[in-house]
Amino acid sequence: MRRLLRFAVALAGAGALLLPNGLGAQEVEGRAALVVVHTLFDAMRASDAEVLGSVFHSDARLMTALADRNGDPVVRTVPIQDFIESVVQSMAKLDERLWDEEVRISGNLATVWTPYALYVDGAFSHCGVDAFQLGKTSDGWKILQITDTRQVEGCVVPDHVKPSG
Repeated sequence: MRRLLRFAVALAGAGALLLPNGLGAQEVEGRAALVVVHTLFDAMRASDAEVLGSVFHSDARLMTALADRNGDPVVRTVPIQDFIESVVQSMAKLDERLWDEEVRISGNLATVWTPYALYVDGAFSHCGVDAFQLGKTSDGWKILQITDTRQVEGCVVPDHVKPSG
């Protein structure tokens, strides 16, 4: 899976050369931040701990905003290393699909907001929104935090996002 990581880094670095004329630095940086987010989910599908770890800042965390059994709002935090271990140790194929990504950049801070649908072994599990915060480091964009929502009902997933088969 080192090839996947090298490819993602090369793609992010070459992005400015491949973009149409007139595309500003903000758009170039936004696309580079999206490459990091997409690399996360490619590595998740491949259960690749090395690549998963490479996209996160060392102090990153995962948070989930949901409702408890009584419907009261709850925010849960999971250390990133626990998330990586759960993905790699899972016997199921995890496939998180994104669409309509929105990227905002201010200096060395990027935010990516996107609806998602998670499929486990090809079957729909749940949907929600992922909100990523990324920081620009000397090694490029790194994910600082992911906050997500989760729901199983009322999910409207575009057909082009659903897995085929």
